[in-house]
Amino acid sequence: MTAVDRIRDWLDEFTAWRRDFHAHPELGFEEVRTSALVAERLASWGIEVHRSVGRTGVVGVLRNGNGQGRIGLRADMDALPMPEANTFAHRSTIEGKMHGCGHDGHTTILLAAARYLAETKNFDGTVHFIFQPAEEGRGGAQAMLADGLFERFPCDAVYGLHNRPGLPVGQFAIRPGPVMAGAVFFDIVVQGRGGHGARPEATVDPVIAGAQIVSALQTIVSRNVGALDSAVISVTGFTAGEAYNVIPDRVALKGTVRAFRVETMRVLEERMRAVAQSVAAGFGATAEVTWREIAAPTINTPEEATAMADAAAALVGEPHVERNRSPVMGSEDFAYMLLEKPGAYIHVGNGTGDAGGCDVHNPHYDFNDAAIPYGAGMLATLVEQKLARVG
Repeated sequence: MTAVDRIRDWLDEFTAWRRDFHAHPELGFEEVRTSALVAERLASWGIEVHRSVGRTGVVGVLRNGNGQGRIGLRADMDALPMPEANTFAHRSTIEGKMHGCGHDGHTTILLAAARYLAETKNFDGTVHFIFQPAEEGRGGAQAMLADGLFERFPCDAVYGLHNRPGLPVGQFAIRPGPVMAGAVFFDIVVQGRGGHGARPEATVDPVIAGAQIVSALQTIVSRNVGALDSAVISVTGFTAGEAYNVIPDRVALKGTVRAFRVETMRVLEERMRAVAQSVAAGFGATAEVTWREIAAPTINTPEEATAMADAAAALVGEPHVERNRSPVMGSEDFAYMLLEKPGAYIHVGNGTGDAGGCDVHNPHYDFNDAAIPYGAGMLATLVEQKLARVG
């Protein structure tokens, strides 16, 4: 019997837990109910529990045998600040909050892996089950690291996963090297001198300067990033005046930057500051740029990516594991854990069509419970292979 088969025997119970998490979403650093339930279930299986790691994070520790190997398995717990459009029985009960990215499923997958490993104990070493808060742009990984995550719970390697709509259930996708982009949120405030719309010559019009900055920003990637590299700059907001006949004093732009290399991110920051300030100066205005890093590029180390792919292949067969998946421009703050330790991040099939095909961050999204045994089984098999008993 494989780990998938064993965990599938518990699927009704874990499906109920996952749907309960879905119905009670909590935003980053507010996961009080979720973390309490996680801690309670870990403890019920005899796993050592540490609460309030990085504010609302939980770490479970499971030791077996005399092995010195130490592995970290990580899942995120937070929901999104968005309304839910689904009408099923387990839809969100909290207005304006929704598990729109499947973190309810990731939490459940790691719980299922923890139960399996606690019952079978077919490994020799230590497993740290890391339940992270605040992945959605609020710095949960950094908070856990600042709270001494790897000093308190040493890991030789750390592994994470994410569901992937459009990838069939029972399939996996991974790659060595960059797998997800780094992300930055930026704000640009253009300061001019307002006045009457009938007399623009008496003003320094920040609207004109801001519009030119938007256009100029689009040249940065094409003229500063190599053709074989990848990056994107998107201006997603432009806030100016409210009156029809008043040229405002200032306008505010905002947006996001994505790239797969830290070096590329630094080039983009330098050029964005120079372009915004220079264009504004050309119109007699000034521009102040604020640059907020949300996530570093997620970069899998080759050995650990291979180990995850091998564990998946042992369960579902090599044809169902894509080992060189194209990277995606989405971001993941698990990247900060990978800056500290070797590790890898894999995508787990969430299904196609009506059964799991709706993309994440969509009000109609729902995690596909059929994926639970595969994600959990892969993590458990990874532990059994990396911390294999000798003799």
